[in-house]
Amino acid sequence: MTSILIVDDDPGHRSMLETLLAGWGYAITSAGDGAEAVENIAAGPFDAVLMDVRMAGMDGLTALKKIMELNSAIPVIIMTAYGSVDTAVQALKTGAFDYLLKPLDFELLRHTLDQALEHTRLRAENLDLKKALSTGDGFASIVGKSEAMRDCVALASQVAPSEATVLITGESGTGKELIARAIHAESPRAPEPFIAVNCAALPDSLLESELFGHEKGAFTGAEKARAGRFIAADGGTLFLDEVGEMALPVQAKLLRVIQEGEVSRLGSDKPVAVDVRMLAATNRDLSADVREGRFREDLFYRLNVVAVHVPPLRDRRGDIPLLASHFLERYAARNKKTVKGFTPEAMDRMSRYGWPGNVRELENAVERAVVLATAEYVDAPQLPPEVAHAGETSECAPEADSAATLDDVERSTILRTLRETDGNKSEAARRLGITRATLHKKLKRYGES
Repeated sequence: MTSILIVDDDPGHRSMLETLLAGWGYAITSAGDGAEAVENIAAGPFDAVLMDVRMAGMDGLTALKKIMELNSAIPVIIMTAYGSVDTAVQALKTGAFDYLLKPLDFELLRHTLDQALEHTRLRAENLDLKKALSTGDGFASIVGKSEAMRDCVALASQVAPSEATVLITGESGTGKELIARAIHAESPRAPEPFIAVNCAALPDSLLESELFGHEKGAFTGAEKARAGRFIAADGGTLFLDEVGEMALPVQAKLLRVIQEGEVSRLGSDKPVAVDVRMLAATNRDLSADVREGRFREDLFYRLNVVAVHVPPLRDRRGDIPLLASHFLERYAARNKKTVKGFTPEAMDRMSRYGWPGNVRELENAVERAVVLATAEYVDAPQLPPEVAHAGETSECAPEADSAATLDDVERSTILRTLRETDGNKSEAARRLGITRATLHKKLKRYGES
């Protein structure tokens, strides 16, 4: 159900609006002043806000600025009894969707609300269309606009036209192979093969044969000769995924191929020249593996000419709505379902969840939700339980120590919120209802910056 936040310090006018809008079929939440409105926006999702401009305490324009900092996509309709052109212009410049004069024209109010909600829907659909048009394997196919992802793509784009070996690091499920494919697609080798090998998926003996090939009869079961992936990738790019799982003897052979530019099949002493660009990926700390003797130091330096780190999803939460919409469109088409998007509550739950499985887990969650969806918009109950209940607080939480000072309580709340958001200060500030700059000042004050 579409949710509207009504903000007015006049109890009678607020009550009248609650009754009117509830009769129109909206779910209503009310706030008595600007500060309470900001707290409500920080705590949960709303489809639109209807807010008075003149209020005791925090006024509407101040609250509007804070709401825009928290979520600039929420349409805010300002109400004013004074008809001041200056006030209206200031509200629109700050980010208000529109303004209405008191006493309200109810037909105009309903029309303005319909326009605001339609604007939000069209904006989401337009974003989905732009993503749908960004096809192919290059960097245009990578969904994300967060600073962390922009930095990752910028470095990968810079190194793509070169012949440099690239080591792509990051947790499982972050999209390391997607970056590797984009590097290949944007390189001079793009017309040639891109060959991917998952080093963790094969036993050592089979991995050696898979990479370097073998002659007929080289070992039991080798009934015919095999060229191997290096030869298959000749002229193009060879991507070694999870290279940190490779056994030391195979590492030694790999190093020799990289150094000499030629490969010898198992069972043959005749080397074959290969021209291959190497890309590798790992979710391990290879520097630590080198120190502990699990990975060859010389091979590490050969692979780590340029290191590109793909950030975990918890460090790029701003990309969650983009990625979720991207996957929703894909699986709605695949399952022939007319699912258009997510309800505000569903998107709020996804934004609050930690996603330990990263983008891969998000994709699986969206696919599940699309399959289970019974309406045009995915709602929270269709998400996996751990996602659907993300951000919920226990009603049995222990009471604060009565002897604690206000500063102690504030510091404890801030640190707890940072833990819940895995150190993401922007997300923590959003949940706390303050700006990131304010959060930074408070952390500095408490010696936690």
